[in-house]
Amino acid sequence: MSGNEDLNFTYREKNGEYEIYHRGKKATSLRGDRAREFADDLQFMSFADQQQVMARLTGNYKRGNERTAKNHPRNRR
Repeated sequence: MSGNEDLNFTYREKNGEYEIYHRGKKATSLRGDRAREFADDLQFMSFADQQQVMARLTGNYKRGNERTAKNHPRNRR
């Protein structure tokens, strides 16, 4: 991971709740304990780490199996 990795995630805080956006579209909302934990963690993270956390929270992140899936017979053309 490079130090400035931008995965196109942003967030917005409103009344203690956090909305996470990916490429401008709302991907998920965090409330209660998850929102508080997210806010606490953000203070100590680099930009790249924040991007990774938001990707994981939304389920939109690379899982390491992309090359395997690409080479699967079903996905070849």
